[in-house]
This record gives sequence, structure tokens and C-alpha cells, in this order.
Amino acid sequence: TEMRNTTSDFILLGLFNHTTAHQVLFMMLLAIVLTSLFGNALMILLIHRDRWLHTPMYFLLSQLSLMDMMLVSTTVPKMAADYLTGNKAISPAGCGAQIFFLLTLAGGECFLLAAMAYDRCAAVCHPLRYPMLMSWQLCLRMTMSCWLLGAADGLLQAAASLSFPYCGAHELDHFFCEAPVLVRLACADTSVFENAMYICCVLMLLVPLSLILSSYGLILAAVLHMRSTEARKKAFATCSSHVAVVGLFYGAAIFTYMRPKSHRSTNHDKVVSAFYTVFTPLLNPLIYSVRNSEVKGALKRWLGTCVNIKHQQNEAHRSR
Repeated sequence: TEMRNTTSDFILLGLFNHTTAHQVLFMMLLAIVLTSLFGNALMILLIHRDRWLHTPMYFLLSQLSLMDMMLVSTTVPKMAADYLTGNKAISPAGCGAQIFFLLTLAGGECFLLAAMAYDRCAAVCHPLRYPMLMSWQLCLRMTMSCWLLGAADGLLQAAASLSFPYCGAHELDHFFCEAPVLVRLACADTSVFENAMYICCVLMLLVPLSLILSSYGLILAAVLHMRSTEARKKAFATCSSHVAVVGLFYGAAIFTYMRPKSHRSTNHDKVVSAFYTVFTPLLNPLIYSVRNSEVKGALKRWLGTCVNIKHQQNEAHRSR
């Protein structure tokens, strides 16, 4: 304990202990993470390779998959290494880096989901003007803005969190450095920063969410005016995946960052953080691939190409 008091490193107490049940949970979590990384990497590969998916909608989806892969990689490798080696220390720089990347990606994803909602709104409400309303130039600008807004939030909160003096055992009852958990250990008045962080998170969550809700209000009105049942089905199919992803992501993020202090418990915080940093990135590619016929078609074409190449290689090998 003496060493912990004098060192500047923080101690991450982690998500699991070494009971059999927790070891099984740890193995399950690793399996989920590997599946998530594979699913998102496959989604990026399909969108990159298949020319039918070279549209703004799928470009934005590839960015979502990239953010999800990076989000998982920000927290899980360190948590797994801590659990396996027993070395739970993290330097202030490492802690700041985790806060920066986590908020860059989570904030970027908030705005990216809003950009995706605008894209669906333009496609459903103004199909003839869609190429003009969602040009490639606008799509790239929106994507860059999502990354930059997220990075600005991440940089501000990481710098502010590390500017406080920390004393005592430096123990974080969490499996990664998260700003709301970290500032509770500061031996200084953090109320101004906590209020500013709260306002910042409210804006980062509610501004994109209000844009998403207004886009879906317009989509719903347009769908209800459609005479063709087939057109209605198609519009609902393309939008339902996005609505499911928005619900999962925003539900977890609002629960984590917008609850008053009095309603917080460490175990709840850990479970919800695990949900939005580990489970949501797994569910996103699943939701989009299972509910999307174009993605399924791209997967079939790619697998067909792989089978053909393998067949040609076998033929060439035999003819030798």
C-alpha cells in the first residue's frame, strides 16, 4: 500500500476476479471481442471490395465499423493483460490516452449516427434529389467533422482529468480509465469540471439525438404517405437497423454519462461501460448484416469469388 501511495500510477481493479465463474466470463468476453473485431473487419472489407456498396450510406457504415473496432481495442487488450499478468497499474499518460480515445470514438459515433440518419432521411424523403443532398463531398465533410468533434471532446476531458492532483491509493474500481470514475479520486474540488463535463456530455448526446429523432420523424411521415406496400417495407427495412443501433448506443451512453452522482454504483458503471465498449460493437455488424439484403448479397459474391479462386488454384495444381 505504501508503494501505491507514493507512485503516480493508477491501479485498475478490473472487471473479474480469479474465481472459476469469473474465468469462464473472461473467456466469454474474449470470444465476444474476437467475434466483434472479425464482424466489423468483414463489414469494412465487404464495403471496400464490393462496388455495389460504394455509396455514402455504406461508407458511413464502414466508418461506424472502424470506430467500433478501435473502441474495443482501446479498453479490452489492457483489461485482458491486467487480468492475465496480475499487473494492474496504468500510468497517467496511459490513463489520459484511454480517456482521449474512448471519448473521441464514443463522441464521433454519436455524430456519425446523426449523419447516417440524415442520409436515410434524404434517401427516403427525397429519392430523386438524393445524389445532390448527399454528395460524396458532403459525406466526406460530415465524416471528418464526426472525428474532429469527438477528438476535441476527448482532448479537453483527458487534459482536464489529468490536471487534478491525485492522492491516496490511486485505485480505480473499473477495468479502464473513464473520466467520471477517475475524477472521484482527485483530492481537489472537481465540481466545476464535473458540471462542465455533464453539460458537455448532454450536448454531445442530445444534439445528435435530436437530429436523429427529427430525421426519423420526417421519414415516418414520408413512409405513411407512400401508396406502395413494397416501398413502405423497403423504407422500414433500411431504417430499422439504424434505429436498433441508435437505441443500444444512446441507451448505454445516457445511462453512463447523464445520471446524477447519487444514482451511481460502481458495479452498475462497470456493467454499462462493458455494454457500450464491448457488446454494442458486436451487435452493430450483426444488426446490419442480418437485416440488410445488400450486405448479404455482397458477402455471397465475395465468398463465391473466394471459392472460384480456390477452385482455379486446385485445377492449376492438378494440371502440373
